[in-house]
Amino acid sequence: MGREGRSALDAGADFLHLDVMDGHFVPNLTMGPDMCRSLRHELPEAVLDVHLMVDDPARFAKPFASAGADLLTFHIEAVDDPVALSETVRGLGMAAGIAINPPTDVSRIMPVLDHVDLVLIMSVNPGYSGQVFIPEVLGKARTVSAALEPEQRLAIDGGVNVETATACLAAGCDVLMAASAIYGSDDYAGSIAALRGGAGIVAGSS
Repeated sequence: MGREGRSALDAGADFLHLDVMDGHFVPNLTMGPDMCRSLRHELPEAVLDVHLMVDDPARFAKPFASAGADLLTFHIEAVDDPVALSETVRGLGMAAGIAINPPTDVSRIMPVLDHVDLVLIMSVNPGYSGQVFIPEVLGKARTVSAALEPEQRLAIDGGVNVETATACLAAGCDVLMAASAIYGSDDYAGSIAALRGGAGIVAGSS
């Protein structure tokens, strides 16, 4: 994992996006704080963005802060008080992100925008890599983008590739999370350059 992360960064990725799944909030099960800690050890200069797709994200804030995460993103669907959790995350020295799934109405996330550093629009139903992009979420991205301050970031994750990246950027997204489009390629640098298209931040999604 360290070698792949290094390869993506050396090829031009701006940071690494770590998908954490608990087998409950989403059907798949993936890495925990120990993977984050190992990547921090191997890649001390890398920005590590941890995306919590879990039922109780508050329980993992401190473990991932201790493991070296720079940004912790949790789902609006998984918390009762997203503002309080955002304050907890920031109090632990991390930036705070909030994610929203494709079926969730954008109105759920709008009252939280002033309290987060990044908004993540899911363009697939979370759980597995390689899914087909859901274009209807771009309307949600446009709504959120119009309400953000210049220092806040708008990310999109799921089915992001060379064909969909242009529409994502046009909708106001300035961070593109990509897994298959990078790691499934024989040319990481070429893939990242093509995704960026002259604008936007690209993250290798693990």
